[in-house]
Amino acid sequence: MHSHPTPNPASPPEGRATWRRLDAIASALALWAVACALGAGILTAAPARAQTPEPTPPLALPWRDFFQSPIGPQGLVVSDKLRQAQGQQVRVSGYMVQQESGKPGQFLLTPRPVLMSQHADGEADDLPPATVLVTLAPEQQDRMVAYTRGVMDVVGVLDVGRHEGADGRVSWVRLQLPADSTRAMNGLEYLTYRHSLQHPH
Repeated sequence: MHSHPTPNPASPPEGRATWRRLDAIASALALWAVACALGAGILTAAPARAQTPEPTPPLALPWRDFFQSPIGPQGLVVSDKLRQAQGQQVRVSGYMVQQESGKPGQFLLTPRPVLMSQHADGEADDLPPATVLVTLAPEQQDRMVAYTRGVMDVVGVLDVGRHEGADGRVSWVRLQLPADSTRAMNGLEYLTYRHSLQHPH
């Protein structure tokens, strides 16, 4: 007697449901992989964020470049380098002139320490030719600048040329400071400043 093959019974409903879940998971994983690849491509192709250019550093202006050297028969002559820096932002390192009676909105800067005794010396002061008149921003012209000892760096816009102030003093070099160059004193700084006025060294 020949035996006939017995056909496989149909898969149970639970098996078909399991295969469908596996197919769904595989499809989801494939879509996730495609999305990640596309996302990586977009990020790579995105333009780089524009960087803010760094501000141009101020031009360092040493005192020796103020006047022509050697001094000729015409006396002191403003140097070409100083004139070429007209209107530019420059940095000058020097000493604030210590004055008995300063003026609001300005101070003087020199290459060496100077003490001005206006009541005793009058117009016969000891200011060197290379003296810079430093002026505060227009909205700060009513503020007094406290005397500061030691070398200080001053950055501002350069103005070159003869200028006679309201007090009759003539200046040849001036620096206009921005508004953020000064700030109000705290209590300790004010007490120290008052002490320095009462006990000058």
